[in-house]
Amino acid sequence: MTIAFLDPGLIYQELREELDDAYHRVMNSGIYVLGQSVSSFEDNYATYCQANHCIGVASGLDALLLTLRALEIGPGDEVIVPAHTFIATWLAVSQSGAIPIPIEVDDRTFNMRADLIETAITQRTKAVIPVHLYGQPADLDEILEIARRHKLYVIEDAAQAHGAKYKDQRIGAHGDAATWSFYPGKNLGAYGDAGAITTNNADLADRLHVLRNYGSREKYHHEIQGLNSRLDSLQAALLDIKLRHLDKWNAHRKIIAQAYLDGLKYCEITLPHVPEWASPAWHLFVIRTPNRDQLQDHLNKAGIGNLIHYPVPPHMQKAYENAGYKKGDFPVCETITTEVISLPIGPHISSSDCEEIISSIARFNERKV
Repeated sequence: MTIAFLDPGLIYQELREELDDAYHRVMNSGIYVLGQSVSSFEDNYATYCQANHCIGVASGLDALLLTLRALEIGPGDEVIVPAHTFIATWLAVSQSGAIPIPIEVDDRTFNMRADLIETAITQRTKAVIPVHLYGQPADLDEILEIARRHKLYVIEDAAQAHGAKYKDQRIGAHGDAATWSFYPGKNLGAYGDAGAITTNNADLADRLHVLRNYGSREKYHHEIQGLNSRLDSLQAALLDIKLRHLDKWNAHRKIIAQAYLDGLKYCEITLPHVPEWASPAWHLFVIRTPNRDQLQDHLNKAGIGNLIHYPVPPHMQKAYENAGYKKGDFPVCETITTEVISLPIGPHISSSDCEEIISSIARFNERKV
C-alpha cells in the first residue's frame, strides 16, 4: 500500500468541471491581472474570514512583507516572532529591514508563548507576529492584551489556518491584520503561489492595495514606492471555486484528526494538544517521539508518506548565522525539531488509509516497547 502525504491533483479531479469553467471564463475575458476575478475572491474570502477587507497578493511571504511595510515597520525596528515556525515568518521581518526577535514556544501547542512576549519588548519593538502553526490558533486574547498595552501591532501569520477558529470566531480579523498563503498544499490552495491579507482596518487595506501595485492607485501615477505583488486573475478564480468547498474539506480533516487521536492514544507518542478554545484547521497532524527518525524509516518502508515540519529552526539556519544565535538558545524549539513528524491528513485520506497508518504506527510502537 502507498499512501501519499499530499495529493493536490485529487482536488482537481473532484472539481474538474467547475475549475475548467473558471479557467475558460478568465482566459476568454482577456484580463489576467487583478480585475473582477480578484475582486470577487477578495470579497468572498473577507466574508469567510469575518473580516471587512481582503487584499490579494502574490504569496504568503509577500503578504507578511507588505503588511509590515504598510504599518511603516522597517530599519531599526524589532518584531517579536516565535522561535519555531517556517522561516518565511522571519524572512519577511528581515526583508522589511527590521529585526526578528524570537521567543520560545509552548511545549504542547508549539505556538508562541504569550507570557514571554514582555521579556522581549524594547523601545524598538513595533509588532508581534503570532503564527497559527499547523492550523492551530495561537492564544490571541493574551497576545492582544499585551500588545495593546505596549502599543504594538499584531500581525497574524495565518498561512496554515484557513478556516480555523479562535473562541468560535474564524481566524482573519483578531489582530491588526492576518496574512495568508495559498500555496498548493494549503487547506485552501491555488495552482501556484498566491497570498492575501485580511483586516478590519480600512486605512491599512487602502495602503496595502496601493503597495501591492507599484505604489499606484491610478495607472502611471505612483504615490509611494510599492511592489509588484498582485494576485493573478486565474488563481483568484480558481480559489473562489475551491473556497466553496473549504468547510467540507476541513470537516473531513477533523474526522481524520479525531481518528488519529483516538487510534494512537495508547502509543508511546505525543499527540497534538488542542486547547478548549481552539478549533484547528488541521492543516497538519504533527506527532512527537524521541524515536522520530526510526519511525520515519518505518513509515517510509511501509509506503506511508510523511514529512518533518521543520527539521532546522530559523535561528540555526545558515541564513541567520550572523544573528548571533547558538544551539541551546531555544531548547524547547530545538527539541521539537528533532521529535516531530507529520502524518498524512487532508481530503485525499480515506478512513481505510487512516486505519492503515494507525496500525502501522501501533506495530512500530509494539516493537519499541
